[in-house]
Amino acid sequence: MSDYLEGLNPPQRAAVEQMEGPMIIIAGAGSGKTRVLTYRIAHLLKNGVDSFQILSLTFTNKAAREMKERIGAVVGKSEAKNLWMGTFHSVFARILRSEADKLGYPSSFTIYDSQDTVRLMNSIIKELGLNKEQYKTKAILGRISQFKNNLITVKAYRNNPELIEADTMAMRPQMGAIYKAYVDRCFKAGAMDFDDLLLRTNELLVRFPDVLSKYQDRFRYVMVDEYQDTNHSQYLIVRALADRFQNICVVGDDSQSIYAFRGANINNILNFQKDYPDVKTFKLEQNYRSTSNIVEAANSLIEKNKTRLDKTIFTANDEGGKIKIMRTLSDGEEGRWVANSIFENAMNLQKTYDDFAILYRTNAQSRAMEDALRKKGIKYKIYGGLSFYQRKEIKDLLAYLRVIINPNDEEALKRVINYPARGIGATTIDKLTIAANHYGKSMFNVLQDLDNTDIKIQGATKNKLVNFSNLIEGFQISAQANNAFEVADEVVKRIGLIKDLQGDGTPEAVSKVENVQELLNGVKDFIEERKEQDLDNSLTAFLEDVALATSQDSKEDDEPMVSLMTIHLSKGLEYPYVYIPGMEETLFPSAMSINTRSELEEERRLFYVAITRAETQCYLSFAHTRYRWGKLIDCEPSRFLEEIDEKYIEHLAPQRDKVVANRFVDSNLFEDDIPRDKIRFRKPVSRSIRNQDKPAEKKTPFKQPQNLKRVTPSLAQKLGTSKPAQKLAVGNKVNHAKFGNGEVLQVEGTGVNIKAEVKFEGIGTKKILLQFAKLNILE
Repeated sequence: MSDYLEGLNPPQRAAVEQMEGPMIIIAGAGSGKTRVLTYRIAHLLKNGVDSFQILSLTFTNKAAREMKERIGAVVGKSEAKNLWMGTFHSVFARILRSEADKLGYPSSFTIYDSQDTVRLMNSIIKELGLNKEQYKTKAILGRISQFKNNLITVKAYRNNPELIEADTMAMRPQMGAIYKAYVDRCFKAGAMDFDDLLLRTNELLVRFPDVLSKYQDRFRYVMVDEYQDTNHSQYLIVRALADRFQNICVVGDDSQSIYAFRGANINNILNFQKDYPDVKTFKLEQNYRSTSNIVEAANSLIEKNKTRLDKTIFTANDEGGKIKIMRTLSDGEEGRWVANSIFENAMNLQKTYDDFAILYRTNAQSRAMEDALRKKGIKYKIYGGLSFYQRKEIKDLLAYLRVIINPNDEEALKRVINYPARGIGATTIDKLTIAANHYGKSMFNVLQDLDNTDIKIQGATKNKLVNFSNLIEGFQISAQANNAFEVADEVVKRIGLIKDLQGDGTPEAVSKVENVQELLNGVKDFIEERKEQDLDNSLTAFLEDVALATSQDSKEDDEPMVSLMTIHLSKGLEYPYVYIPGMEETLFPSAMSINTRSELEEERRLFYVAITRAETQCYLSFAHTRYRWGKLIDCEPSRFLEEIDEKYIEHLAPQRDKVVANRFVDSNLFEDDIPRDKIRFRKPVSRSIRNQDKPAEKKTPFKQPQNLKRVTPSLAQKLGTSKPAQKLAVGNKVNHAKFGNGEVLQVEGTGVNIKAEVKFEGIGTKKILLQFAKLNILE
């Protein structure tokens, strides 16, 4: 690859050939930044720079491996192996291994993962005798992580009255003691957590000038990818290492800074030119990924951000299709529309399913998408998380529902008998299992008859088992009288599931609560659909539907599948066809990110990232209504939709519903027999004016219109069903809010029992009760 410079455009080549001094490469979406970063390193090596003198920091090990392979193809694999290239944590762990003794750590120090830190923090909170509800483990660890990433040591914390006051106000007065105990225990164990790898590297470079000098001399060329995603601790290390020779090159895009919740500081890239006055700036503004319409639409959006670097992204690609926006009536219909659109595009355009991606703001949104894709027979893969029905909180709730229907389901019973925690330990469960085997009964039967068994269980534990048994029996009685949603909703409330999940208030906890809410939405959607078709909508029917839907055959990894993931996970990826559902206020932008301009601008950058993942076509969709906790709420289209220039948009559905007359009530019922010209509606007047002496106005008594019958619920029901039933005929083209367009094959029954058999496009034939149907006659 001796001609590696030949394939670069002028700005890319200029950046690659710039070898000395501070430089920033502002790389727009799809502009080939990885290629430039790779070839710049290769160019340095080709021009005599020692490979041991180059430090290249990336944000994923995968990116580092791929770059090394590309560099190896240019300069040789053996030379590429000498590069110090990897993630911040991996490179700094390597430095700390060599210098650990200076900080009092063994060179073989342990690196604690998240489970290790949780166990340690649980022990500390217990040993200090603190209230677990007041000092939630993950919340405390999150706070400590913030301290470390902002170089707030235990000493700095104790000398900062504002921090101490903030924690006291937050009902965490012992935060300082916990922080010290945690740091001491890690040190005693010869262990560092992930944040320590950055904090201790900073400590090493500050306390030991000779060590700093050593690594400044070694790393004469420093390169940092995704610079907009660096936090304060990373920023300080990079500045220190590059301070002597100033040969620092950072690559990034302020418009793609989307990790503030992890501590990323966008000011690192915005202020780079202030940090290095002699900086040379290179702008990679040509997008090689997307069509012109996608690029221009994204530009028109991101220009609404006030905090941004000056750049204009353009492309020489074809104009392509406009950004398509779909309005649907419900989230369920949105899922079906996305699935149908993917199916039609795959068939009509001869594409495979791995050409399609669905990107959503929250994990909970995957439920409606998964259900719709499954029913359409479209194979998919969830990235960065489990399939909706495989998530722990969902499996826990489904296990409760399974026990209610079948108390002999031993696996489900074991899963929920101590969840949420009710003091029934593994030893007790083992005793129940042995007794069940001994007496030839199910575990639940043993629970119901504890007094007639030989199990030795203490009184307090026995009471807990009896209470659990009574709880399940109560749910079973409820299931006999109520539909699936009512039972599921009761279970969530009675067991305190939401309180248990939202306990520590972390983003992961919020996501779990949203997932439970989404399952309840799915149950509600299930019973509404079954009610229309006059089918069984019991809990048993729902569990059967879920079991059939989730028991899929194993698939080969290389089988084409639609990709489903959050927008955060999609960064750096690209797909020909991208769908972005849920474009609604409080969903995207998130309700938690609209309180300040900086939060809102990060949400806008996130949307920018989503749009620019698309190569050929981008679809946006929103719903007028969504189920939240089983209640149908009205939704408002996202403000971001209005921020895209209209000339790059195509609406796939009318933006507003047509105004139509109410055909269910006779208009002659409301004759204009009220003397409306005598009625006057006045604006409210102030108390002072009302109290002034004024002649009393002559009031016209209101008379009840004659011959006006009160419309009773039963009559209203008839008005809502009989007239459409008379109009509906075989052959009519109709539209259903959930199933889409179809043709009437048969109409049967009388009164409130009138049914229509309708063949819906892409779904099949369904029998629908007109009493509940949401049908519109098209022709």
